[in-house]
Amino acid sequence: MKYVDRQHLDDLALGAVFLATGGGGDPHLPRLIADQALKQYGPVELLPPENVADNLFVVPVGSVGAPTVSLELLPSVDEAANTVRAYEKFVGRKADAIASFEIGGGNSLVPLVAAAALGVPVIDGDGMGRAFPEAQMMSYAIAGIKPTPALAYDYAGNSAVFQTASTDVYEYHIRAFAAAAGGMVTTAEHAMTGLELRSAVIPNTLSFTVGLGRVLRRHRGPAPDMLAPLIDVFEPSIYGVCRHLFSGKVVDKSTRIIGGYDIGEAVLEDFDVPGRKLELNIKNEYLLARIGDRVLASVPDLIVTLDYETSAPINCERLRFGQRVAVFAVGCPSFYRTEAALRVTEPRCFGFDLDYVPLEELEA
Repeated sequence: MKYVDRQHLDDLALGAVFLATGGGGDPHLPRLIADQALKQYGPVELLPPENVADNLFVVPVGSVGAPTVSLELLPSVDEAANTVRAYEKFVGRKADAIASFEIGGGNSLVPLVAAAALGVPVIDGDGMGRAFPEAQMMSYAIAGIKPTPALAYDYAGNSAVFQTASTDVYEYHIRAFAAAAGGMVTTAEHAMTGLELRSAVIPNTLSFTVGLGRVLRRHRGPAPDMLAPLIDVFEPSIYGVCRHLFSGKVVDKSTRIIGGYDIGEAVLEDFDVPGRKLELNIKNEYLLARIGDRVLASVPDLIVTLDYETSAPINCERLRFGQRVAVFAVGCPSFYRTEAALRVTEPRCFGFDLDYVPLEELEA
């Protein structure tokens, strides 16, 4: 792929919901906005990280807030580009390329909208390889890229600038601003040079996501039949292992917005074994899948729910009581198995008294 055009958007959105592990915001509206932007401005050049010049100025852009709010607080086609323009004015430098925070959900499409309007390329890569709920969990931050100066832009056109000593402090302040601005803002942050990007980005995830979406679309049908095509996609990729963990009906779901995050749990009951239940813990994304005390998968590996009949991925905010679903898990990129990455993404970072065990080492 050399360009992202309108014909890629459906597959990109579908693949991005899978990689979002339940979070990242529903991509339906961002896909419509991206379609309008590409129709208006033309296709966006896709720039592989290895082709990025050392001195290129790269600005990541995306949405920050509780995904549930994205279903109600509707973005405009100008919001992402206006965020970057305001950021460029503040730092006194034009963006040469746009990058993604995460290749999950709606945030996989927001950078395309900005890049199309600004007439600059978008990086074929992102800062997570999935979706995570907090800024310090980005590969950019883990690799030492400072999040600030950063700029946040709300639905009413108000903006705020942030300059913090650490990513942890930035995360606290940006969440507070998002909550005060209705629950969702667009931000430009973690700006970096091309040289810095190459050591910090999870590479080639945008083009991979389009391919993943194509597979999901072509093989749409009962979830048990999806395992083999998914294994074919993931095993040779940066993700590796893919497993089907559980199939059942949603018998309980409870989330609430706390501190700018969607936090809660969902419980699934096995179709064939009454009383056998899987619990999913949620903080914007699916964090932990377990049956009783037995862990089936955990962050930073990816946990995904699919509609049982169609294999369509389901965001956390769209998971409902009575839905028939299948739960899959996929290994995380090797970057997230490093000591530095696990320090901010292992289960203990989310309050679970558990060590991270790679998916392939857990009992099948």
